[in-house]
Amino acid sequence: MSRYRLLLPALLLVSGCATLPSSPRDARDPFERFNRSMYKFNDAADRAVLRPTAKAWRAVVPRPARRGLSNFASNLAYPNVIVNDFLQGKFADGGRDVARLLINTVCGLGLFDPATVAGLIKHDEDFGQTLGKWGVHSGPYLVLPLLGPSTVRDAPSKLVDDYGDARHYLTDNYVRYGLWVTNAVELRARLLDSDALLDQAFDPYALVRSAWLQRREFQVHDGATAAKGADADAPLEEEAPPPD
Repeated sequence: MSRYRLLLPALLLVSGCATLPSSPRDARDPFERFNRSMYKFNDAADRAVLRPTAKAWRAVVPRPARRGLSNFASNLAYPNVIVNDFLQGKFADGGRDVARLLINTVCGLGLFDPATVAGLIKHDEDFGQTLGKWGVHSGPYLVLPLLGPSTVRDAPSKLVDDYGDARHYLTDNYVRYGLWVTNAVELRARLLDSDALLDQAFDPYALVRSAWLQRREFQVHDGATAAKGADADAPLEEEAPPPD
């Protein structure tokens, strides 16, 4: 994190030189110039490190082992889902998720997912979604260094979510960060098949922004994407971008 704090001022300076495409601006993205610079930085890091590592990971590690490691990381983070279930008033889901965590921990040893076989589906809740349920507006779109798409509401919520993850309480830093890196590489490996779509896109940044914001609205409103709530899509501003 200290490296990120040192790197951010330099990235802010670089963002002033970013070029915006000559298309209608999205009102949800007032920081577009900065966000595009951050997107380019993240994309460069991905192409140099993450993508090759994910390809090697998928080629070398058998699928069952990858699935087991992914289940283990997901199981460690699942208390955060349960807490946010109850914070959102989803008491039935919270009870089922407690049962899911217990079954996967005791019967699945954290590596397998017998709870899904038993009919207890996996949920995905976080503190950003909880704030959205409480009526907190998402705020502007924001691209974070290395972490990628977020919003002004969701970015600080990630710190809260970290305290709901059992990995946060591991005293061995090698184990803690090893699990984090392994999970990050596995998540990137799952996205390898979508690389061709982004590489062929006329404006990959706009494609990622639109897809992420739509998915986020879907999550906050539990699938009611047409809801006119705090996170409903704002209209496009039909004005030319500011001069470089």
